[in-house]
Amino acid sequence: MVGKWVNLLGDVKPNLSRVALMFNPDSVPFFDVYLRSFKALPQQTSVEVEAVHVRSVADVELAVAKLGREPGSGLIAASDAFILEVRGAILKAADQYRVPVISPYRQFVVEGSLMSYGPDAADIFRRSASYVDRVLKGEPPGNLPAQSPVKFELVVNLKTAKALGLSLRESFLQLADEVIE
Repeated sequence: MVGKWVNLLGDVKPNLSRVALMFNPDSVPFFDVYLRSFKALPQQTSVEVEAVHVRSVADVELAVAKLGREPGSGLIAASDAFILEVRGAILKAADQYRVPVISPYRQFVVEGSLMSYGPDAADIFRRSASYVDRVLKGEPPGNLPAQSPVKFELVVNLKTAKALGLSLRESFLQLADEVIE
């Protein structure tokens, strides 16, 4: 997912040179592992990706302000309960410092983020109904195989793109599952 988020930011911000993956290491320590795995792959982009650990709203504001001072920066707001909780502060700072933000959550885009790319929650809930049915009919949950998301959605906020001075190609917008104007 890290690579996909970086590529999507690069598609809309041609001068992208640095991306911060923001998360709280106390609640999701595995993102450091994801980032190391991503960096170990042969890179197809020259974009520098770094972890930004945040544990408070003050940390969020400082991190976004730093990104805002560095041209070519972007922000990935990771899937993290803490990040969801402080999304208002993230979006306010991103707006103030003109930093494009991508997140796996559609709600971020509705509230002003540039875009989201992540699993389609409605599809996950629909697919889980068959598991509930099987358990209610007596099948032990341990017998059910783990499932991964199969449907992902891209949501783009045109108002935010315009505010950031980004003009999105029509071919990019056609890839979006939803465009918020």
